[in-house]
Amino acid sequence: MTEIAVRVEDLSKKFRMYKERNQTLKSAIMRGRASVHEDFWALRDITFDVPVGSTFGLIGSNGSGKSTLLKCLAKIYYPTSGTITAYGKLAALLEVGSGFHHELSGRENIYLNGSILGMSRKQIDRKFDEIVDFSGVEQFIDQPVKNYSSGMYVRLGFSVAINVDPDILVVDEVLAVGDAEFQDKCKRKFVDLKKEGKTVILVSHDMTAVKTMCDQVAWLRHGELVTTGPAKPTIAAYYDSLNHE
Repeated sequence: MTEIAVRVEDLSKKFRMYKERNQTLKSAIMRGRASVHEDFWALRDITFDVPVGSTFGLIGSNGSGKSTLLKCLAKIYYPTSGTITAYGKLAALLEVGSGFHHELSGRENIYLNGSILGMSRKQIDRKFDEIVDFSGVEQFIDQPVKNYSSGMYVRLGFSVAINVDPDILVVDEVLAVGDAEFQDKCKRKFVDLKKEGKTVILVSHDMTAVKTMCDQVAWLRHGELVTTGPAKPTIAAYYDSLNHE
């Protein structure tokens, strides 16, 4: 039986979409009613397993729920119902600059971000040179990250995340911000992680990269799971659906 790295069961996530919102008690009294909102289900009854040692993609059009699902995996959002079980240490890189303090230097942010991801200071000390070398921002490591480009943010954030030595790495579309050389570097790193038995879950609109890198994908549409399966045929079905919309 295939070992499971992540199990998602009956996962749903609801947001409130406010049409009229009372910002103060006074506004509520003046209106004489509570804030008006509608429920928006970003995810509904999602169930799938991610095998250990696989590279697993999430595909779908904008607004299909991919990023919301990743944020649930990373415990940034908590599901309205259902469960997510991760079997191992999980690290996530979801947004440019996430976990960074803009006024601190790259060096200081390595220690800050590393500690957020569960590393001790001694562990970060041991990994520091490797993190900086992979990121390629040595020249600017003591400069405030508010002066970094978005590409430099991504390179440094990704370098910290992979050096946490996670069992499961969750990555959003942010890698598209990096230049071609860095993207190739990241793809080679994904291959290395797979050889080490690590699991990668990623969102990308680059279907060529997904077909090349991913073993399986989950296809989402309007917050619902259409299907999961091997990357190439599932992506082909996804493209076919776009042509018939």
